Amino acid sequence: MTASIKNKILEITKQYGTGKDTLRCLALATIDNPPKPSDMDLADSNKFATYEMGMTFWSYLEATAEAICRRIGVFEEDEDTSGLSFSGREFDELTPSEQKLAVSRARLFSRVEPAHKSKIIEFLQADGEISAMTGDGVNDAPALKKAEIGIAMGSGTAVAKSASEMVLADDNFSTIVAAVEEGRAIYNNMKQFIRYLISSNIGEVVSIFLTAALGLPEALIPVQLLWVNLVTDGLPATALGFNPPDLDIMERPPRRADESLISGWLFFRYMAIGVYVGAATVGAACWWFMAAVNGPHLTYYQLTHHLACHQDSKSFVGVDCEVFSDPHSMTMALSVLVTIEMLNALNSLSENQSLVKMPPWTNLWLISAITLSMTLHFIILYVDILSAVFSVCPLSVTEWLVVLKISFPVIILDETMKFFSRKFLEGRNPFTELHWMLALWAIYIGLMIYAPI
Repeated sequence: MTASIKNKILEITKQYGTGKDTLRCLALATIDNPPKPSDMDLADSNKFATYEMGMTFWSYLEATAEAICRRIGVFEEDEDTSGLSFSGREFDELTPSEQKLAVSRARLFSRVEPAHKSKIIEFLQADGEISAMTGDGVNDAPALKKAEIGIAMGSGTAVAKSASEMVLADDNFSTIVAAVEEGRAIYNNMKQFIRYLISSNIGEVVSIFLTAALGLPEALIPVQLLWVNLVTDGLPATALGFNPPDLDIMERPPRRADESLISGWLFFRYMAIGVYVGAATVGAACWWFMAAVNGPHLTYYQLTHHLACHQDSKSFVGVDCEVFSDPHSMTMALSVLVTIEMLNALNSLSENQSLVKMPPWTNLWLISAITLSMTLHFIILYVDILSAVFSVCPLSVTEWLVVLKISFPVIILDETMKFFSRKFLEGRNPFTELHWMLALWAIYIGLMIYAPI
C-alpha cells in the first residue's frame, strides 16, 4: 500500500465518520497464512502487532464516537480533538500522571474495557468529583457499582440494575436531567424551609432580648409565642415544600460534596432578617406607647423605666400606670410579627430569585397557607373569647396601616440581599435588574414621606 493510497483511504473514512450520517466504521483485512491460535499468546495484547503483519486491506469502516459527539455538541464541527478524545488503547499507552490529566480534560473515551471505566471513575473521585455512570450490560457493572451514582437502563441486564442506584425505566437519558432538577429543587426547598424557621425564630429571640435589655414592657407573652410558632408559622413553612424549581436551577454548577447546608453568607442573611423581625416587633409595641393617636404618648425614659411608675410619681406625672397592661401594645407587636413572617415566607419562595421573576402565585399552596394564617390571626383578634385568652384586642385601620409599613421593609431587605447574591457572588452583571431595586426603595420611601407612621 502506497502512501497516497493510504491517505486517500483515510480521507474517505474521515468523511464517513464525521459527516452527517456518522457511519460506524471498522477496518477489515485478511492474512493469507495466519498463525495458529495455539501458537499465539492471546493473553498478552502487546504481541498482537506481531501477528497482524502482511495483511491485505479489504475495507475501512472509524471515528464514529467522535462524529456523534460533534453532532450533539460535545465537540465543535471542526474542533481538533487531540488531547480531548482517547480510545482505550491510547489511554493504556499513557503514564499514570498523563492518564489523570487526560481524565480531567477529555470529553470522550471510546472503545474502552470495563477496567478503563473503573479507572476513569477512580481518577474523577480522586479529584473530589461526584461521578455518575450509565450502562446496561454486565461489563458496565463494576463501574456502575464504583460510581457515586450508578444509572442502569430499564432494558439492561439484571446485574447492571442491581449494581446501580437508579434505573431508567423508559431508557430515556432526558429522565436523568429531570431527576437532577427534581433533586436540586427538593434540596433548595429544604434550605428555604430551614431559612424561614431560623430567621423567624431569631426574630422572636431578638424581640425578647431587646425588651429585657432596654427595660421595655413585654412585647409578647408565652401563649402568643406558642401560637406563632405552632400555628401561624407552621402552615407557610409546610407550604414551602411545594416551591417550584428556581428559574436558573439547571444553569448552576453542581455543589461540592463537602458544601455545608448553611454558608456564612446565608447565615448572615438569616441574622439580618431575624434582627429586623425582632426590632420591628419591639418597635411596633413602642410605637403604640409613644406615637399612636390613641396611645399614652409616653417618653422613652418613661417607657424604659415603666417598673418604677408607682414609686417615681415625679417622672410619671399624668401617667396611669395601668397603661402598661393595655393589650394594644402586645397586639401591635404580635400583628407585626405575624405579618412580617408572612412576607418573609414570600421571600422564601427562592433563595436568590427575585419576587419579580418568581411571583407569589407560582406556589398557590403558600398563598393559601398565608391566607389561612392571617385568617386565624384575625379570629383571635376579633373574637372576644379568644382575644381574652391571647391578651390582644382589635386594631383600627390606621393601626393596621402602621403594621404594614413596619412589616413591608422585610421584602425590600431580602430583595436587596438576593440582588447582591445574584450580581456579585454569582458573578453576573450588577447593573441588570438594578431598576427593580431602586423602584422598591423609592416606593417605600415615598410612602414613609407622604404617609408617615
